This record gives sequence, structure tokens and C-alpha cells, in this order.
Amino acid sequence: MFKDRVVIITGAASGIGRALAEVLVLRGARVTATDIHDRLLKDLATAVAAKGKEIKVCVMDVTDREQVKHVVDRTVSECGRLDYIFNNAGIGVGGEARDFTYEDWKSVIDVNLYGIVNGVFAAYPVMVRQKSGHIVNTASLAGLVPFAGEISYTASKYGVVGLSHALRAEGADLGVKVSVICPGKIETPIYETSRIVNFDRDKVLAIWPRGITAEECAKVILNGVARNRATIVVTKLAWFLWTLQRLSPSMTIRIATRYIRKMRSARIAP
Repeated sequence: MFKDRVVIITGAASGIGRALAEVLVLRGARVTATDIHDRLLKDLATAVAAKGKEIKVCVMDVTDREQVKHVVDRTVSECGRLDYIFNNAGIGVGGEARDFTYEDWKSVIDVNLYGIVNGVFAAYPVMVRQKSGHIVNTASLAGLVPFAGEISYTASKYGVVGLSHALRAEGADLGVKVSVICPGKIETPIYETSRIVNFDRDKVLAIWPRGITAEECAKVILNGVARNRATIVVTKLAWFLWTLQRLSPSMTIRIATRYIRKMRSARIAP
């Protein structure tokens, strides 16, 4: 169903975004991959070309509303429409709220939440005019279940989930579909590139269970998108914790409390 569809993906230079781009290109979609990392975008274009396919790459900062709108408008001008936008770019900061600077809050919320707001602001009016289109926003299991130890990330992802569900209701009678992706642990570079405040990175990461690959995640996501799922939860553990959260929110808070106690064994004195 993705053949010849016009697609924009943000945060497409690595991780889930890159996996989505590669799978969609192989399925015949006309993909524009965006990211702030020029070199990694070029690596993506080279990898796609080696498979005999083409992809457009574009350096773009999702926190810059004008840049996002320019890419959306240019895509629509060149292709005549926009079928999908995957608002996928994201960053994280690990640690405790007591140690966070204001920038540790703002930088994450600017990328993870306002980056999606900017994508919606640019793409949604286009899709309303078309009376068709699908907006796919990447949140996280941390947007469904409270995650201690990454509080600004959790705040941003809860915002993405709420935004997506409300927009799905608004867009239903206008021909616009909206889905939100909530992955559990996926093996992506975010765990190596995210800032961690006053904790030993290796010890913290050792506490986490092993995840699935970005390629496996992308296939689950696209299956959910094809079925027009409102919420696309990825990994069995994520499904379990989401179910537990709905049945007993107090239980997931107790689990989060035990987790942060264990995480504090890796704390480095400021």
C-alpha cells in the first residue's frame, strides 16, 4: 500500500527513522528523509542507492518551524500531494529531576514535542485540503507509562500521545488519519548519544532489558500504519507494561519507584 506514496520522515538518519526510510523505499514509496546530521543522511542515500533505489535527503531542524514548513511545501509542490509524514525525530536526557538544568528540560521538549507540533502545523492543513493523508508521530512507551530517570523525555512523550489521540479525533471526519508509535526498548543510537546527568552510562544501560532492532521495529510500525492503528505499541514488554498501566496505574508507579532506587546504585556524586 506504500507504493508511489509521498512520504516525509524526520529524524531519518539513524535508528527507527532510518529503518522506516529504507523499508518504505524498498516498498516503492517516494521518500524525503530529513535530519540535522548531513553526513548520516549521505550514508543513508548511499545505502539506498546500493540497493538500486532512490531517496531524497534534506538537512532540516525540526525545532525550526519555517524549515519544516519549507520542506513540506516543497514536497507538495514537486509531488502534488503528501500522503504520509512520520514525525520521528527525538532526543533524550537521562538522570533525576533534582539534577536537571532548565536546558535539560527545554532541549528535549523542543525536539520531541515541538518538533512534532511543527510537523503537524505544516502537514495537517495540506492533508485537510486533500481530504487524505496519514500523520504518524513517534512517542514512546514512556508516553504511556511513567518512566523515572528520564523525566523530561517522559513529559514530552506523554504530550505526543495526547496530541496524537486528540488530532485523530479532529481529523476523522476530514479524511486525515493519525497514529502514534510507542516503542519499548529498541536498539538505536539514542542510548549512546543521549546526555546522562550524574549517572554512569554503562551501569544504567546494563539495567535495561535487551531490545529489538530498528528494522524489526519499522516492520511492526508499518503494519500498524497500514491497519490505521491509533496507538502502535512495539515489543512484548511494552504491551505488558501498557496493559498494567491501564489496569493498575499505582502498580506502574511502584515499579518506577523500584527502578529509580536500582538506578541510583549507578549514581555519580555531582
